[in-house]
Amino acid sequence: MLKNKKIGFIGGGNMAEAIIKGMLSSSLINGSNIFVSEPNKSRQTFLISEYKIKVMKDNLDLVKKTDVLIVAVKPQIIRQVLKDVAEHTNVKKLVISVAAGVPISQIEKALSNGKKKKLSIVRTMPNTPSVVQEGVTAITAGKGVGKSDLKISHEIFQSVGRTVEVPEDQIDAVTGLSGSGPAYIFMIIEALSDAGVKMGLSRNVSNELTIQTVLGSVLGSALLVRETGTSPGELKNRVTSPGGTTIAGLHALEKGSLRATLMNAVEKATLRSKELAG
Repeated sequence: MLKNKKIGFIGGGNMAEAIIKGMLSSSLINGSNIFVSEPNKSRQTFLISEYKIKVMKDNLDLVKKTDVLIVAVKPQIIRQVLKDVAEHTNVKKLVISVAAGVPISQIEKALSNGKKKKLSIVRTMPNTPSVVQEGVTAITAGKGVGKSDLKISHEIFQSVGRTVEVPEDQIDAVTGLSGSGPAYIFMIIEALSDAGVKMGLSRNVSNELTIQTVLGSVLGSALLVRETGTSPGELKNRVTSPGGTTIAGLHALEKGSLRATLMNAVEKATLRSKELAG
């Protein structure tokens, strides 16, 4: 559905680059149909040389030329950015936001600029593994979004991982789980590496073992849960021998309340997301 569409990005940062890379790698669209508005000159040069796309200096010119607009700017400035291009948006132009914590109602308000008009707005919550095409994106659609626009939204973000569709009132929970989740894993990686050093391994060896262990275990384990439909608890039981090393380690994790701590982390991050959204 994207082959003949022109896609514009307001903002050419890491998430925009991840999506561009994903779409091009998946052959969803040609680079000549991708436009980016980016003020930083060195970033402009990089995007042109790396992806052979078209970089523009003016947001309004970009909006005029494109069918799908992906707004990839910081939440603090998105409202002003949208107000500046409001006169060239309507229900025919799909607007996709990746700005965390900015509800569809505020996007609609900024794009309406005090006027009554129908708009096609999709709000998304991608996470950082999208940068390596292993992300997950939650998608929620505004009232004016048709089936074809929703399908396009899924196509775009499936190029950087998997997608789920949720009502907007669940986006904060998505932020607490998958949005903040990579940071929890980074902390676990750091802790495991420190544990290896504590037990006598060099930092380099401990880092190497930890990274590969987490990569193989997390990816493999997640695939097993997804592909077999078996509960994580049952799979855990299958690899835990009576009186063995794994059950000893699991006992230590239970004593440290690992599960409760992770659940609390998701809860706290969700509540903070609600606070930031106002």
